Amino acid sequence: MTFDRTFTAAGARRSEGSAADDGVAELFRVHHLALVRLALLMLGDRAGAEDAVQDVYARLHRRRSRVPGSPDELLAYARASVLNACRTLLRRRALMNRLVQAPEPVWSAENDVLIADDRRRVLQALLKLPPRQREAIILRYYLDLSEAETAASMGVRPGTVKSTVARGLSSLGERYQEER
Repeated sequence: MTFDRTFTAAGARRSEGSAADDGVAELFRVHHLALVRLALLMLGDRAGAEDAVQDVYARLHRRRSRVPGSPDELLAYARASVLNACRTLLRRRALMNRLVQAPEPVWSAENDVLIADDRRRVLQALLKLPPRQREAIILRYYLDLSEAETAASMGVRPGTVKSTVARGLSSLGERYQEER
């Protein structure tokens, strides 16, 4: 009888793990491209964006026993994780730029082909915004999240999202004009 309980408990643990694995796999199938776009908009380079999202999936897999249960919670958790990974990369880049005095990144021919000139100008202006305003605008308008979803991803209140987006859009317009 003890053997049956141990076997059942082990079986239950295995099914919980596989349910978390299924949730992460479904997240990848449905939202991978959107998460890479989010990271691309935050970082400004595709390779860094793909690396950041890959790191998030690796951490989700390692911590699958603590992954949120519902698909909506998992998606919000993944978005917040991608934002955190991007913030970390941006801090590292800023530190390296201060230490090395590296020149600004140059757009490659591939990026110019993929992104029209107007979109490139918007992205350049977006990258010059303060990080919090950039995050709010990207989540709200590029990912088309509601204020509540944006607030959940950023870990702030919906009113903070409204004011941050308003200030960000104003600054974005000014910086866009400077890109001419």
